[in-house]
Amino acid sequence: MKVLVINSGSSSLKYRLIEMDNESVLAKGVADRIGIGNSSLKHTGKKEVVIEKNMDDHSAAIKLVLDALTNPEYGVISDISEIAAVGHRVVAGGESFTKSTLIGEKERAEFSDVIELAPLHMPACITGIDACRAVMPNVPHVAVFDTSFHSTMPEVAKLYGIAYEDYKNLKIRRYGAHGISHQFISQEAAKIMGKKDFNLIVCHLGNGASLSAVKNGQCVETTMGFTPLEGLIMGTRSGDIDPSVVQFLCHKKGWDVNRAISYLNKECGVKGLSGVSSDFRDLIAAEKQGNERAKLAVDMFAYKVKKYIGAYAAVMNGVDMIVFTAGIGEHTPEVREKVISGLEYLGIDFDNELNYNYKGDIAKLSTDKSKVAVYIIPTNEELVIARETLAVINA
Repeated sequence: MKVLVINSGSSSLKYRLIEMDNESVLAKGVADRIGIGNSSLKHTGKKEVVIEKNMDDHSAAIKLVLDALTNPEYGVISDISEIAAVGHRVVAGGESFTKSTLIGEKERAEFSDVIELAPLHMPACITGIDACRAVMPNVPHVAVFDTSFHSTMPEVAKLYGIAYEDYKNLKIRRYGAHGISHQFISQEAAKIMGKKDFNLIVCHLGNGASLSAVKNGQCVETTMGFTPLEGLIMGTRSGDIDPSVVQFLCHKKGWDVNRAISYLNKECGVKGLSGVSSDFRDLIAAEKQGNERAKLAVDMFAYKVKKYIGAYAAVMNGVDMIVFTAGIGEHTPEVREKVISGLEYLGIDFDNELNYNYKGDIAKLSTDKSKVAVYIIPTNEELVIARETLAVINA
């Protein structure tokens, strides 16, 4: 059974076709610059090709994707009827969607109610869903939400210290993000541990970054909140900040609230701190060349991760395993070293030589005498989406 996984952006559409019988990737690619000219499709099937063709909208993009998948030369299927289902990554589910769901007219209408929880991402998700359903109307479509994994958080973790009526009436609460990745890592960690009953801290560190505390297979805390702006310092996001700073910025700079929030989302984080880049490869290189602001940005990022690890160990009454994943988590040993350094009180015995000689795939970075297992596990969000899609249509 083949499942097509779709991840729609405002001007892009990433896809992966997965054979669920053995969970192998048959084809993958990305349609880029949709609706803005100079569009192209990078497709990897029987071979890699770049198709330069204008795509006015997401419907045109998905048609081009399906043409590529069925192309005799570089495609991998003979007809789109071989695709049993389509799984869509959806950034926010709000309180209405706490698990993956089959998309019907009722569900599609309710997605519009969640747009305000992720205004930068949800319109693109919905556009991609609408385009795929229009082009493939006879195939089941399933929405897999980035917030679902965090829906198990208890009220003490998910609520803010605001009037309870505003939570009930306006649904202002912590939803988290990156849940698909956190779910995959927790499942892989359970395989390694050979059980579900343990305390896990997942460090999903990329341009967007978040941690989760997972107790016995369920999320009990995460760093992102009502939006992905809360939590860690990130590539361009400020992370945790006193809300009064928004008022102060508006007063001092003559901004409105929207401009201030845009600033905190797009102009801050390690990019704003360093004045160099949001890319940790650039920051590490600049730090090695003696750039003090770059060093400060990297140190602050690692400090925040370490701070939350300590908090989550307290929340769960200990930690058995810490996992690094995503772009920075998997590829930046300097950050992993800075994060783990100073956590020896937890019983961590870290092998820094292994840390700097990581070659890919799942790797253990702690010694056998360490009380806490430290791992790198590459994330695979597309596989989770495919698995969830298959489970929904089978149900």
